[in-house]
Amino acid sequence: MTTSAFEAVESVEAGMPPLSLLEKAAKVLSAFESAGPRLTLTDVVQRSGIRRSSAHRILDQLVQLRWLEREGRDYRLGMGMLELGAMASHHNRLRRAALPHLHALHESTGHLVHLTVLDGSEVVYLERIGGADDSVVPSRMGGRQPAYCTASGKAILAFSDGPLVEQVIRDGLRPRTPRTLTRPESFRRELAATRERGVAFDYEEGYRGVFCVAAPLRGAGRAVAAISVCGHGVHREMERLAPAVRGCARSVWQSLFGPGRQSEKRAQTVGGVDAPEAPQPSMDHMMTWLRFSDWM
Repeated sequence: MTTSAFEAVESVEAGMPPLSLLEKAAKVLSAFESAGPRLTLTDVVQRSGIRRSSAHRILDQLVQLRWLEREGRDYRLGMGMLELGAMASHHNRLRRAALPHLHALHESTGHLVHLTVLDGSEVVYLERIGGADDSVVPSRMGGRQPAYCTASGKAILAFSDGPLVEQVIRDGLRPRTPRTLTRPESFRRELAATRERGVAFDYEEGYRGVFCVAAPLRGAGRAVAAISVCGHGVHREMERLAPAVRGCARSVWQSLFGPGRQSEKRAQTVGGVDAPEAPQPSMDHMMTWLRFSDWM
């Protein structure tokens, strides 16, 4: 009988369903929580409760993924894990700073408000604030949408590096509705217009009947996120809502970094975007990412 079969039998006998590979890997990584900087295979087995052969195999795979590093008989957290922890720390800090301003924007406009970041060619929703009437807008916390057909995505891409924009175009500007921008030149012109006016618009480009206006969250450099107001019937208010969305983005930036600090602080790249001196990741931040990473 294989090791996995033995573990499955033990789990059934204990009245529990067998652990998935992902759950075993999470238990192995959790062994490093509140522990010293280095653990042996024996330490991991004792802390995780995973059988020795399975723990050894998972540790080797995590080393290959750069989540762990091996030095002799000892294992420690690797650079891949630290990079993920830094990203989680940055996003958690961003969301905490933005929340009161997002609630105020929702109250003042009466429309659905989003906080999004860019991940590859997609935007990820870190926050969604709205009422029962906003359920018709198909978004959720942790959800993803193609960046090219959302106001938030265009707001971030307009203040991103050229190679990233070209990669989004190469990935394909597929039509989601009859109003989706699918021609590369039209899309580039739209990003140029967004840079000039400081906000991006979405006129039913992602979903029929859904309109959005978004402003990038940025200082003097690249955008780190975007704030948007969306809803049905918002097309009549886009120009009126634009200053409120821009003002909200400025307020969030000042809450994060203070007025004027973006020009005084040396930018640091965290999770693929520029942000002034993001805090160093802690073990708590990294384990929080492991537990609540479904939004990623």
